[in-house]
Amino acid sequence: MIFAIPLAWLQLKRERMRLVIALAGIGFAVILMFIQLGFRDALFDSAVRMHQNLQGDVFLVSPQSTALIAMRSFSERRLYQALGVEGVESISPIYLDFGLWKNPDNRGTRGILVIGFNPEDSVFDLSGVMQNLDKIRLPDVVLFDAASRAEFGSVSDRVNRGETVRTEIAGRRVTVGGLFNMGASFGADGNLITSDLNFLRIFDRRRKGLIDVGLITLKPGADLQTVLTTLRTNLQDVTNDVRVFSKQEFIEYEQNYWRSSTAIGFIFTLGTAIGFVVGTVIVYQILYTDVTDHLAEYATLKAMGYRSWYLLSVVFQEAMILSVLGYIPGFILCVGLYNLTRNATSLPIAMTLDRAITVFCLAVVMCVISGAIAVRKVQDADPADIF
Repeated sequence: MIFAIPLAWLQLKRERMRLVIALAGIGFAVILMFIQLGFRDALFDSAVRMHQNLQGDVFLVSPQSTALIAMRSFSERRLYQALGVEGVESISPIYLDFGLWKNPDNRGTRGILVIGFNPEDSVFDLSGVMQNLDKIRLPDVVLFDAASRAEFGSVSDRVNRGETVRTEIAGRRVTVGGLFNMGASFGADGNLITSDLNFLRIFDRRRKGLIDVGLITLKPGADLQTVLTTLRTNLQDVTNDVRVFSKQEFIEYEQNYWRSSTAIGFIFTLGTAIGFVVGTVIVYQILYTDVTDHLAEYATLKAMGYRSWYLLSVVFQEAMILSVLGYIPGFILCVGLYNLTRNATSLPIAMTLDRAITVFCLAVVMCVISGAIAVRKVQDADPADIF
């Protein structure tokens, strides 16, 4: 009986301009939620690109380190102590620091993350790194992240053309020996990889033996939790100058910093909430106006014997129709906006199934809440007052 006559759809399309405005408002709210959630997820994903590509099982960091952009050094001796734990196969010290990169095109400077490690170790699972390990063994040779922001210059294009690119990093003359792909993040606009010796040449005030990340690889078949417990007992609890993480814990530690210790994560979440509230208000105004304009018709239906629950269902049907029709253009536009943002910023922002479902559910809830508020006007439709 409810769907025998498409009353909800007929009422919506009767005022075509009002329907277009309503869909535009809902689409705007959908886009706002998509953009905010997309940037939030890109923040978390880009922050752990390096972590995800490290070929290790256990990681040591200083307890004073809060994130990749704020690492503190600790003694390499702790890493060698870990080598004596049952189940540990190999260790690799990693150096991290930011230096001023001189754009080889216009000589402008910009901060870039420099990563140093022993080329004898298989530290990164990245395209371009393993193939160029021999090159970074040479003095003052670095690998440039081809997915860095464009402000660092046309380094990738020049290397691909076979040109020799020489520039400066932290005031030291270096040569780009090859390219790899990792990508920018909110903390680092670009990345360089080089050997540990070249790293210490570039940052000549850094002391050898003071590292930023200790990478530990376990023997095949070794129990991760047992090794973690032993390392925490023998190193973390005793010396109190290192923290021990599994790879997943290392990733979550970084993401938690951006989620709870910075304003950025809160801002994106707040933006999503604002989009939800804006959409709710817009849909409510549309539904309330529609109910008010058709109040006499609702009263007539009541006089004909239709129960209030039927009239209420009509309003909720309108809300559902608006949520679906408003979501579709918002979704399509956001796919294009994601591509535009990814190309402009090198951030890992793309449409995902989980996010598409999440925003669709938010759009439906948004419209249902608006409908629930607007139906109070239908309940006031009294045939005795109107006739």
